[in-house]
Amino acid sequence: MSYIQNKLDLKSMYLAEIEELLAKCNEPRFRAGQVFSWLQKGITSFDEMTNIPQNTRNYLQEIGYLTRTDIEKRLVSKIDGTVKYLYKLYDGEYIESVLMKYEHGYTVCVSTQVGCRMGCRFCASGINGLIRSLTASEILSQITTAEKDNNIRVSNVVLMGMGEPLDNFDNTERFLNLVSSKEGLNIGLRHISLSTCGVVSGIERLEKLNLPITLSVSLHAPFDDIRNSMMPINKKWNIKALMNACRKYQSVTTRRISFEYALISGVNDTPECAARLYEITKGIMCHINLIPVNPVKENTYQKPDKNKIFKFQKMLESKGLNATIRRTLGADINASCGQLRKTVKEGNDDKDIQ
Repeated sequence: MSYIQNKLDLKSMYLAEIEELLAKCNEPRFRAGQVFSWLQKGITSFDEMTNIPQNTRNYLQEIGYLTRTDIEKRLVSKIDGTVKYLYKLYDGEYIESVLMKYEHGYTVCVSTQVGCRMGCRFCASGINGLIRSLTASEILSQITTAEKDNNIRVSNVVLMGMGEPLDNFDNTERFLNLVSSKEGLNIGLRHISLSTCGVVSGIERLEKLNLPITLSVSLHAPFDDIRNSMMPINKKWNIKALMNACRKYQSVTTRRISFEYALISGVNDTPECAARLYEITKGIMCHINLIPVNPVKENTYQKPDKNKIFKFQKMLESKGLNATIRRTLGADINASCGQLRKTVKEGNDDKDIQ
């Protein structure tokens, strides 16, 4: 067993769990709140707990560890200031995260796994499969590290980085509870979006939690044959099963669902696709997020020209669908996740660090 496995992951613990832990050494109950607050601020050393007695710090260090996401590379877009991070984890693995600035504040796109097992053909994250899932604290640490690095406060979080959040359900649920804790970062759940490629069993579990997050479903095709060729998950849960799960999810949560749709030239950008997209989303309060596909060298997918993208949007709008084209951020630094980790793992990284 490694050092990490022999000790408690303190930053992944709830306040009640910290209280129970400190009660064993007869600490007053308020001490747990102080410790929890320090942990959620993303400290990397027990010595940073300046208002905690030394003997308590020693005890915590003896039984637990502090998760770190060390900045391996930091790429800054000269176009819009978007910051892409390559973080190195305790075991030498890498994950990616992106910090984006909008008029309403800062948003961090976080990863939930090292790699991904879903195998979507247009995505660089899953090219080499799944290495492991992240702990709740490793997801959380992506936010606190970016906050410290830029001296900012993050107000919005999207779980759209590397990995499938619903394939790491327990740690994702724990992360959501921690990040929204009033004693922690206190980021409201309504300011959090979770993206899934269509893990129906996970959507069903998420529905039972009835959290006020925004569910984003990576749909990308309205016909099963096209979606099968793009996303292996569709062979397990086809479009009908996915749409039924979305309808049930919405009936419980009453939250609008966002459907992500990566436009691929000659594949899913036809009038027939637009008409079918309208048909399968009937009865679902939704938003269609059109995303010009980001080419990766492992496939031949190319984004349509601008005129065709706008034409597809207009076809959807003419049917009454709310459809927007995603604004591209960090285009000069390949801000979509998976590409930087891949080049570093292959030893081909030649990007400048800023």
